[in-house]
Amino acid sequence: MSENQKKIWITGASSGIGKAVAEKFAAEGWKVAVSARRRELLQELAKNENIVSFPLDVTEQTQINTVFKNIISEFGNLDLCLFSSGTYEPKDEKNIDPEKIKNVIKVNFLGVVDCVKSVEEYFKSRKSGHISIVSSIAGYRGLPNSSGYGPSKAALTNFCESIYFDFKKFGVRVSIISPGFIKTSLTEKNEFPMPFLKTVDYAADKIFNGLVKSNAFEIHFPKGLTLTLKFLRILPIKAYLFLVCLLYTSDAADEEDSVDLGGRRII
Repeated sequence: MSENQKKIWITGASSGIGKAVAEKFAAEGWKVAVSARRRELLQELAKNENIVSFPLDVTEQTQINTVFKNIISEFGNLDLCLFSSGTYEPKDEKNIDPEKIKNVIKVNFLGVVDCVKSVEEYFKSRKSGHISIVSSIAGYRGLPNSSGYGPSKAALTNFCESIYFDFKKFGVRVSIISPGFIKTSLTEKNEFPMPFLKTVDYAADKIFNGLVKSNAFEIHFPKGLTLTLKFLRILPIKAYLFLVCLLYTSDAADEEDSVDLGGRRII
């Protein structure tokens, strides 16, 4: 490991977007610390000379602190943290199940909050660095059949906007990533058409460029989908609810037993 080599820590790196981003950064010459619960998948990733495995369950605060200390001990320093751990089970979203919603919030939101807390003092004391969080366009506004995932991502986006101001005073950059539909093991569970569906490699390229080659607060893609949803985001609530109800009931009428929003539902 060279002294000038850039270094990044990525959580949720065993599959999907996290894995693809880890491989992209490694290919670009960065030293990459990867974390997730599935050790065997991390070990496969770590066959790359620029990737080092640090298994972690983000719902365990003590583990997070220990892993971060181990990364600093081995790497010497960190330039960037990308917190992308998350869970999603569409069949659990159609009804209000408090225990399952609590689990989604625990992984998608509180796990990320704990990760940010573990690196807060480190970056503020250095007065440099970058913390980025993977949210989703599902967090833009409330959607049908999204009782846990959407709220967890909305909380992440709000959290990221909130901490932006405090970290900026210390010269630390904070950013949010809002992907659309990306083909992963999570989205493969969906039973509806996904507009503008993109590959994880597409997502990794967009994320790398956004993190390294721009100073944007929000990295969102694909633009054809995200800009449409951003327009819906600024509609008055009465207009938004009317429009979504219209689309939702129209789709339900098309399929006798359907309770999905079809291709218009966002995850």
